[in-house]
Amino acid sequence: MRALLVALTVSSSFALAQNCPTRATWPTTEWPQNLATGKDAQIKALEDFAFTIIGKDSERLGYRTEGLVIIKNGAIVYERYARGFDETKRHLSWSVAKSISSALVGVAVKQGVLNLDDGVCQLLPDFEGTPQCAITVKDAITFGTALGWQEEYEDQSYQVSSVISMLFGSGHKDQLRHILTHKLVAEPGKRWSYSTGDAELASALAKTALSKGHGKDAFWKLLFDPIGMQRATFEEDARGTPLGGSMVFATPRDFAKFGYLFLNDGCWNGERILPEGWVAASTTPSDVFVATAPEDEKTPSGYSWWLNRPVPSQNKPAPWPDVPEDTYAALGHWGQRIIVVPSEDVIVVRVGDDRDGSIGVNELTRLSLAVTR
Repeated sequence: MRALLVALTVSSSFALAQNCPTRATWPTTEWPQNLATGKDAQIKALEDFAFTIIGKDSERLGYRTEGLVIIKNGAIVYERYARGFDETKRHLSWSVAKSISSALVGVAVKQGVLNLDDGVCQLLPDFEGTPQCAITVKDAITFGTALGWQEEYEDQSYQVSSVISMLFGSGHKDQLRHILTHKLVAEPGKRWSYSTGDAELASALAKTALSKGHGKDAFWKLLFDPIGMQRATFEEDARGTPLGGSMVFATPRDFAKFGYLFLNDGCWNGERILPEGWVAASTTPSDVFVATAPEDEKTPSGYSWWLNRPVPSQNKPAPWPDVPEDTYAALGHWGQRIIVVPSEDVIVVRVGDDRDGSIGVNELTRLSLAVTR
C-alpha cells in the first residue's frame, strides 16, 4: 500500500510539473473536422477578401491565397485551397520559419542543453575571439544581435541585401559564417533590428545544442514528430546550417499543429515540449523591442512572434485593432500566416503568393473569427 501511495504521489507530482492543458483533441495524426454551418455570409466575406487574384495570374496582383485553414476548439471549421494546392502539398514558410526556430531554441532550453544567456561562441567555437561572441542566444531570438544586417529583398541586389547574399549569393555555401562576419553596430541586446540572419543563427544554435544528444534528426525527434508535423522539411546549406530564417516547408494543416502547440502552452497530449512560461515570454514584447525599436515598427515582437500588444512607452497602440489583444502571429513574406487567438481557441493558417502587398493580419483574422462564432 505504501509503495502504491508513493507511486501515486510521484505520478501526481509529475503531472503537476508538466502543468499541461487537457484537451479532447490532439491531432497528431489527423485534424478532426467540424465544418462551420450556417455561416454562408461570413464565409463569402472571408473568401471575397482572401481569394482575390486580379487580372491574369501571371500579373501577380491581389491576395493570391493558396491555402486557408481555420481551427476552432481543436477541429477544422474551414478549409480551402487554390492555384493547384491541396491539403497534402507543402508550402514555403518564408519568415514563419523564424517563429519555428525560436521554438526550437525553447526545445533546447527544455532539454537542458541551452540557456538564453549563453554566448554564441560557447556553442560555435570556430568564432571564439571575435566581437560577435558577445551575442547571446536570447539576442538571436529577439532580433537583438546588433549585427549590421541589411534586411532587403528581391528589389535589391545581393551586393546590398544581406539576405539575398546569404541565400543566393556569395554567402550561400556557408551561411553561418556569412551571418557572423557582419560587424556589430551596437552592444548586443541594446539594438532591435529585424533580421533573417538572427533567426538563422538561432536555428544553428538550437541544432548544435540538440544534435549532441539526439543526432542530426533532433528537430524531428523533439518537435516535428511529437506534434505530427509529418511533412515538415527544414532546408540546410552545404555545411548543414538550418535555414531557420525562411526555409521551412510544411502543409497548412501541419503549420496549424505548430500553432496548436503554442495555443496549448507548449504541451502536446500531456507532454511538455517547451518550458513552462516559454509561450508567455514568446508572446510578450521583448525588452530590446520596447527599449530600442524604431518608431515606424508598429507591431511588437517577442521571441520571434508578432504581437497584438500596445507598447505604452513608445506610444504605440495594439496594431490589429479589430481582433482580441491576445492575438499573436508568425508572419512570412508574400503573406504566410500562422495566427493564434487564445481567447477564441482559434488558429488561422494562410499560405499564399502575394506580390501586390501582403494580406493584412487584422482583416484576415477578423473575417476568420466571424466564421468561427
